[in-house]
Amino acid sequence: MYRLQKQAWIAALAFACLLWTGQSYADDEDDLAKKLSNPVASLISVPFQYNYDGRMGPLHDGSRMTLNIQPVVPISLNNEWNLISRTVVPLIRQVNIGLNTGEQAGLGDIEQSFLLSPAKPGDSGIIWGVGPVLMLPTGTDKLLTQHQWGAGPTAVVLKQFGGWTIGVFGNHIWSYANTVTYAPSVNQTFFQPFISYTTADKWTFGLNAESTYDWQRKDWTLPINASVGKLLKLGSQPISLTFGLRYYAASPYSGPKGLGARVQLVFLFPE
Repeated sequence: MYRLQKQAWIAALAFACLLWTGQSYADDEDDLAKKLSNPVASLISVPFQYNYDGRMGPLHDGSRMTLNIQPVVPISLNNEWNLISRTVVPLIRQVNIGLNTGEQAGLGDIEQSFLLSPAKPGDSGIIWGVGPVLMLPTGTDKLLTQHQWGAGPTAVVLKQFGGWTIGVFGNHIWSYANTVTYAPSVNQTFFQPFISYTTADKWTFGLNAESTYDWQRKDWTLPINASVGKLLKLGSQPISLTFGLRYYAASPYSGPKGLGARVQLVFLFPE
């Protein structure tokens, strides 16, 4: 608990400092705040997402810190269709996640997805995207990788109205090749319902559930995330800063328990 409190205080202090030094956006930038809540928006963004999870391992004395670098790049195919490239590059430091495992630090497995999405919402206002997701066994330590090449479908559906964004994002990954003979196959579903509200002065309040079901082990991992974020400018650079807490409603025996923390800094590059 002390570690979580320390991480949360550091994150809150950084959040407050950036809010103090950042400049709020003018009214003509309302669209940018809304695009932030849309995973398939025509907006280049580079999020740096820091996560802290505790009470891991068989003795519940372990922890994991993950910095996810998540560039999102929309590619205009024509006037009607966009292809959205979403990459997740995890940098991980973990301690005592298993018996006598000690500490590991390095690169985890990279996840790459591509979403084909209409350039404009339909008459109903529904926004959607669909495509493939790939898992690359790039982990630099045997406890930071699943030792698998994986692939499967991914999709998102959402609607935005007023300041609200409501939707669901998900994927399913099957492994198709092992890099070692002893690694178990991957067969897992990720399902993320989300809802957020953005105010007129560019504050965004969000709630989501990043649920993962492992069909091999028949285990759920279900953190429920609550967050508050603000759209700002540092000089001429638009950024978004978000602070959040989460509670693990379910997790495997050696998985995270209780509360976790998240801080996310996003660099935005509007058209």
